Amino acid sequence: MKKIIIYIFLLVASFTNAQQLNCTIQINTDKVASTNAQLFKNMKTTVTDFVNKTDWTGETLKQQEKINCSMVIIINSFEDNNFSASIQVQSTRPIFNSTYASPLFNYNDNDFGFRYTEFETILFNPSTFDSNLASVLAYYSYMILGFDGDTYALNGGTKNFEIAQQILTTAQQSGYKGWSQSDGAQNRFFLVNDMLSGTYDSYRDAQYAFHRQGLDLMTDDIKIAKENVMSAINLLAIVYSVRPNAFLTRVFFDAKADEIVSILSGGPNVSLATMIDTLNRISPINSSKWATIKL
Repeated sequence: MKKIIIYIFLLVASFTNAQQLNCTIQINTDKVASTNAQLFKNMKTTVTDFVNKTDWTGETLKQQEKINCSMVIIINSFEDNNFSASIQVQSTRPIFNSTYASPLFNYNDNDFGFRYTEFETILFNPSTFDSNLASVLAYYSYMILGFDGDTYALNGGTKNFEIAQQILTTAQQSGYKGWSQSDGAQNRFFLVNDMLSGTYDSYRDAQYAFHRQGLDLMTDDIKIAKENVMSAINLLAIVYSVRPNAFLTRVFFDAKADEIVSILSGGPNVSLATMIDTLNRISPINSSKWATIKL
Protein backbone atom coordinates (compact mmCIF):
# COMPACT_ATOMS: atom_id res chain seq x y z
CA MET A 1 0.00 0.00 0.00
CA LYS A 2 2.81 2.38 0.89
CA LYS A 3 4.45 1.75 -2.49
CA ILE A 4 1.18 2.53 -4.26
CA ILE A 5 0.83 5.84 -2.42
CA ILE A 6 4.42 6.81 -3.31
CA TYR A 7 3.80 5.87 -6.94
CA ILE A 8 0.66 8.00 -7.10
CA PHE A 9 2.52 10.94 -5.54
CA LEU A 10 5.33 10.67 -8.08
CA LEU A 11 2.85 10.36 -10.93
CA VAL A 12 1.01 13.52 -9.87
CA ALA A 13 4.31 15.36 -9.36
CA SER A 14 5.39 14.47 -12.87
CA PHE A 15 2.32 16.20 -14.32
CA THR A 16 2.18 19.28 -12.09
CA ASN A 17 4.70 21.84 -10.91
CA ALA A 18 4.87 25.38 -9.63
CA GLN A 19 6.08 27.06 -12.78
CA GLN A 20 3.57 28.93 -14.89
CA LEU A 21 5.27 29.72 -18.21
CA ASN A 22 6.21 27.55 -21.15
CA CYS A 23 8.49 30.04 -22.86
CA THR A 24 10.63 29.54 -25.94
CA ILE A 25 13.79 31.64 -25.78
CA GLN A 26 15.85 32.69 -28.78
CA ILE A 27 19.09 34.67 -28.80
CA ASN A 28 19.58 36.30 -32.20
CA THR A 29 23.18 37.31 -32.94
CA ASP A 30 22.86 38.13 -36.65
CA LYS A 31 23.86 41.76 -36.02
CA VAL A 32 27.12 40.97 -34.23
CA ALA A 33 30.30 39.27 -35.34
CA SER A 34 31.37 36.84 -32.66
CA THR A 35 33.33 33.64 -32.66
CA ASN A 36 32.11 32.80 -29.17
CA ALA A 37 28.96 30.89 -30.07
CA GLN A 38 29.14 29.05 -26.76
CA LEU A 39 28.61 32.31 -24.87
CA PHE A 40 25.22 32.85 -26.47
CA LYS A 41 24.30 29.19 -26.18
CA ASN A 42 24.91 29.40 -22.44
CA MET A 43 23.01 32.69 -22.28
CA LYS A 44 20.00 31.01 -23.91
CA THR A 45 20.14 28.16 -21.39
CA THR A 46 20.41 30.57 -18.47
CA VAL A 47 17.52 32.73 -19.64
CA THR A 48 15.35 29.71 -20.47
CA ASP A 49 15.90 28.20 -17.04
CA PHE A 50 15.15 31.49 -15.32
CA VAL A 51 11.88 32.20 -17.14
CA ASN A 52 10.54 28.65 -17.17
CA LYS A 53 11.70 27.41 -13.77
CA THR A 54 10.85 30.44 -11.66
CA ASP A 55 7.66 30.12 -9.64
CA TRP A 56 6.09 33.46 -10.51
CA THR A 57 2.73 33.07 -8.78
CA GLY A 58 2.84 30.05 -6.46
CA GLU A 59 0.12 28.40 -8.54
CA THR A 60 0.58 24.73 -9.40
CA LEU A 61 -0.21 23.96 -13.03
CA LYS A 62 -0.16 20.94 -15.27
CA GLN A 63 2.16 21.16 -18.24
CA GLN A 64 -0.72 21.76 -20.66
CA GLU A 65 -2.04 24.57 -18.48
CA LYS A 66 1.10 26.69 -18.66
CA ILE A 67 1.06 29.85 -20.75
CA ASN A 68 2.78 29.39 -24.09
CA CYS A 69 4.98 32.36 -24.90
CA SER A 70 8.26 33.38 -26.49
CA MET A 71 11.02 35.91 -25.97
CA VAL A 72 13.44 36.73 -28.76
CA ILE A 73 16.50 38.67 -27.61
CA ILE A 74 18.23 40.39 -30.53
CA ILE A 75 21.82 41.33 -29.70
CA ASN A 76 22.75 44.62 -31.37
CA SER A 77 26.25 44.95 -29.94
CA PHE A 78 28.31 43.93 -26.95
CA GLU A 79 31.61 44.74 -25.27
CA ASP A 80 33.04 42.72 -22.44
CA ASN A 81 29.98 41.80 -20.34
CA ASN A 82 27.76 44.65 -21.51
CA PHE A 83 25.09 43.94 -24.12
CA SER A 84 22.84 46.24 -26.14
CA ALA A 85 19.73 44.42 -27.35
CA SER A 86 16.03 44.44 -28.06
CA ILE A 87 13.47 41.89 -26.91
CA GLN A 88 10.36 40.69 -28.73
CA VAL A 89 7.77 39.21 -26.36
CA GLN A 90 4.77 37.18 -27.51
CA SER A 91 2.16 35.05 -25.79
CA THR A 92 -0.92 33.09 -26.80
CA ARG A 93 -4.06 31.87 -25.08
CA PRO A 94 -5.88 28.60 -25.82
CA ILE A 95 -9.52 28.89 -26.87
CA PHE A 96 -12.05 26.63 -25.16
CA ASN A 97 -13.01 23.40 -26.92
CA SER A 98 -10.56 23.95 -29.77
CA THR A 99 -6.93 23.51 -30.74
CA TYR A 100 -6.65 27.20 -31.65
CA ALA A 101 -4.23 29.47 -29.78
CA SER A 102 -5.17 33.13 -29.89
CA PRO A 103 -2.32 35.70 -30.06
CA LEU A 104 -2.58 37.76 -26.90
CA PHE A 105 0.54 39.87 -26.42
CA ASN A 106 3.02 40.92 -29.11
CA TYR A 107 5.45 43.60 -28.04
CA ASN A 108 8.88 44.77 -29.13
CA ASP A 109 11.12 46.57 -26.62
CA ASN A 110 14.17 48.27 -28.13
CA ASP A 111 15.59 49.53 -24.81
CA PHE A 112 17.20 46.40 -23.45
CA GLY A 113 20.71 46.91 -22.15
CA PHE A 114 22.13 44.41 -19.67
CA ARG A 115 25.23 42.84 -18.18
CA TYR A 116 25.78 39.12 -18.45
CA THR A 117 28.67 36.97 -17.31
CA GLU A 118 28.84 33.49 -18.74
CA PHE A 119 27.54 30.74 -16.42
CA GLU A 120 26.12 33.27 -13.95
CA THR A 121 22.85 32.51 -12.17
CA ILE A 122 20.11 35.07 -12.66
CA LEU A 123 18.81 36.24 -9.29
CA PHE A 124 15.47 37.95 -8.83
CA ASN A 125 13.61 39.65 -6.02
CA PRO A 126 10.77 42.05 -6.92
CA SER A 127 11.76 44.45 -4.16
CA THR A 128 15.46 44.70 -5.07
CA PHE A 129 17.39 45.37 -8.25
CA ASP A 130 19.94 42.65 -8.96
CA SER A 131 20.42 43.10 -12.70
CA ASN A 132 18.62 44.58 -15.67
CA LEU A 133 18.55 41.17 -17.30
CA ALA A 134 16.61 39.74 -14.37
CA SER A 135 14.32 42.74 -14.05
CA VAL A 136 13.33 42.90 -17.73
CA LEU A 137 12.71 39.15 -17.96
CA ALA A 138 10.69 39.16 -14.74
CA TYR A 139 8.76 42.26 -15.77
CA TYR A 140 7.63 40.68 -19.04
CA SER A 141 6.89 37.38 -17.34
CA TYR A 142 4.44 39.16 -15.06
CA MET A 143 3.02 41.19 -17.94
CA ILE A 144 2.36 37.94 -19.83
CA LEU A 145 0.63 36.55 -16.74
CA GLY A 146 -1.36 39.74 -16.33
CA PHE A 147 -2.61 39.88 -19.90
CA ASP A 148 -3.55 36.22 -19.69
CA GLY A 149 -5.40 36.66 -16.41
CA ASP A 150 -7.48 39.53 -17.77
CA THR A 151 -8.96 37.25 -20.45
CA TYR A 152 -10.34 34.75 -17.93
CA ALA A 153 -11.83 37.13 -15.36
CA LEU A 154 -12.54 40.84 -15.28
CA ASN A 155 -9.32 42.48 -14.06
CA GLY A 156 -7.97 38.99 -13.39
CA GLY A 157 -4.43 40.08 -14.12
CA THR A 158 -4.26 42.93 -11.61
CA LYS A 159 -2.05 41.18 -9.06
CA ASN A 160 0.53 40.32 -11.72
CA PHE A 161 0.45 43.82 -13.19
CA GLU A 162 1.06 45.21 -9.69
CA ILE A 163 4.16 43.05 -9.29
CA ALA A 164 5.37 44.19 -12.72
CA GLN A 165 4.87 47.77 -11.54
CA GLN A 166 6.86 47.03 -8.39
CA ILE A 167 9.70 45.70 -10.56
CA LEU A 168 9.50 48.89 -12.63
CA THR A 169 9.64 51.15 -9.58
CA THR A 170 12.65 49.30 -8.17
CA ALA A 171 14.49 49.33 -11.51
CA GLN A 172 14.00 53.04 -12.15
CA GLN A 173 17.05 53.91 -10.05
CA SER A 174 19.30 51.59 -12.11
CA GLY A 175 20.02 54.05 -14.91
CA TYR A 176 18.92 51.60 -17.61
CA LYS A 177 16.54 52.92 -20.28
CA GLY A 178 12.92 51.87 -20.62
CA TRP A 179 11.87 52.14 -16.98
CA SER A 180 11.09 55.86 -16.84
CA GLN A 181 8.40 58.02 -18.42
CA SER A 182 11.20 60.31 -19.61
CA ASP A 183 12.56 57.50 -21.81
CA GLY A 184 9.75 57.85 -24.36
CA ALA A 185 5.99 57.71 -24.73
CA GLN A 186 5.83 53.96 -25.37
CA ASN A 187 7.94 51.87 -23.04
CA ARG A 188 7.79 49.60 -19.99
CA PHE A 189 6.73 52.48 -17.76
CA PHE A 190 3.62 53.36 -19.74
CA LEU A 191 2.73 49.76 -20.57
CA VAL A 192 2.15 48.69 -16.97
CA ASN A 193 0.99 52.05 -15.63
CA ASP A 194 -1.66 52.32 -18.31
CA MET A 195 -2.86 48.78 -17.54
CA LEU A 196 -3.40 49.80 -13.90
CA SER A 197 -4.89 53.21 -14.67
CA GLY A 198 -8.64 53.59 -14.34
CA THR A 199 -8.56 55.56 -17.58
CA TYR A 200 -8.17 52.29 -19.44
CA ASP A 201 -10.75 50.17 -17.63
CA SER A 202 -12.61 49.73 -20.91
CA TYR A 203 -9.47 48.28 -22.46
CA ARG A 204 -9.30 45.58 -19.82
CA ASP A 205 -13.04 44.95 -20.13
CA ALA A 206 -12.46 44.51 -23.86
CA GLN A 207 -9.79 41.88 -23.26
CA TYR A 208 -12.25 39.82 -21.21
CA ALA A 209 -15.16 40.31 -23.61
CA PHE A 210 -13.08 39.51 -26.69
CA HIS A 211 -11.75 36.21 -25.33
CA ARG A 212 -14.08 34.83 -22.66
CA GLN A 213 -17.36 36.08 -24.13
CA GLY A 214 -16.24 35.99 -27.75
CA LEU A 215 -13.65 33.46 -28.84
CA ASP A 216 -14.45 30.94 -26.10
CA LEU A 217 -18.03 30.73 -27.42
CA MET A 218 -17.08 30.07 -31.04
CA THR A 219 -17.80 26.35 -30.82
CA ASP A 220 -21.20 26.99 -29.19
CA ASP A 221 -22.65 29.82 -31.28
CA ILE A 222 -20.46 31.50 -33.89
CA LYS A 223 -22.84 34.40 -34.53
CA ILE A 224 -23.16 35.36 -30.86
CA ALA A 225 -19.39 34.97 -30.44
CA LYS A 226 -18.73 37.29 -33.40
CA GLU A 227 -21.19 39.85 -32.05
CA ASN A 228 -19.43 39.74 -28.67
CA VAL A 229 -16.07 40.26 -30.36
CA MET A 230 -17.55 43.31 -32.06
CA SER A 231 -18.84 44.54 -28.70
CA ALA A 232 -15.32 44.19 -27.33
CA ILE A 233 -13.98 46.31 -30.18
CA ASN A 234 -16.60 48.94 -29.34
CA LEU A 235 -15.17 49.02 -25.81
CA LEU A 236 -11.84 49.95 -27.38
CA ALA A 237 -13.67 52.77 -29.15
CA ILE A 238 -14.52 54.13 -25.69
CA VAL A 239 -10.80 54.18 -24.91
CA TYR A 240 -10.23 56.01 -28.21
CA SER A 241 -12.78 58.65 -27.28
CA VAL A 242 -10.82 59.39 -24.10
CA ARG A 243 -7.28 58.79 -25.39
CA PRO A 244 -7.01 58.87 -29.19
CA ASN A 245 -4.00 56.88 -30.42
CA ALA A 246 -3.53 55.35 -26.97
CA PHE A 247 -0.45 53.18 -26.52
CA LEU A 248 -2.54 50.25 -25.28
CA THR A 249 -4.78 50.40 -28.35
CA ARG A 250 -1.70 49.92 -30.51
CA VAL A 251 -0.56 47.04 -28.30
CA PHE A 252 -3.96 45.37 -28.72
CA PHE A 253 -4.04 45.61 -32.50
CA ASP A 254 -0.39 44.58 -32.87
CA ALA A 255 -1.50 41.23 -31.48
CA LYS A 256 -5.06 40.99 -32.76
CA ALA A 257 -5.43 42.73 -36.16
CA ASP A 258 -5.00 39.64 -38.34
CA GLU A 259 -7.20 37.60 -36.02
CA ILE A 260 -9.98 40.20 -36.17
CA VAL A 261 -9.96 40.05 -39.98
CA SER A 262 -10.27 36.27 -39.79
CA ILE A 263 -13.09 36.37 -37.22
CA LEU A 264 -15.19 38.95 -39.03
CA SER A 265 -14.71 37.50 -42.52
CA GLY A 266 -17.04 34.71 -43.61
CA GLY A 267 -19.29 32.72 -41.31
CA PRO A 268 -22.73 33.86 -40.08
CA ASN A 269 -24.00 37.15 -41.47
CA VAL A 270 -23.49 40.10 -39.13
CA SER A 271 -23.69 43.83 -39.80
CA LEU A 272 -20.14 44.95 -40.55
CA ALA A 273 -20.34 48.45 -42.06
CA THR A 274 -20.34 50.32 -38.75
CA MET A 275 -17.76 47.92 -37.30
CA ILE A 276 -15.33 48.52 -40.16
CA ASP A 277 -15.79 52.28 -39.78
CA THR A 278 -14.97 51.90 -36.09
CA LEU A 279 -11.86 49.86 -36.82
CA ASN A 280 -10.64 52.42 -39.36
CA ARG A 281 -11.19 55.19 -36.84
CA ILE A 282 -9.45 53.62 -33.84
CA SER A 283 -6.70 51.78 -35.74
CA PRO A 284 -6.11 53.55 -39.07
CA ILE A 285 -2.64 52.02 -39.38
CA ASN A 286 -4.39 48.71 -40.12
CA SER A 287 -6.82 50.16 -42.68
CA SER A 288 -5.44 47.95 -45.46
CA LYS A 289 -6.30 44.90 -43.34
CA TRP A 290 -9.79 46.15 -42.50
CA ALA A 291 -10.41 46.60 -46.24
CA THR A 292 -10.03 42.82 -46.70
CA ILE A 293 -12.87 41.94 -44.32
CA LYS A 294 -15.53 40.23 -46.41
CA LEU A 295 -18.52 38.09 -45.49
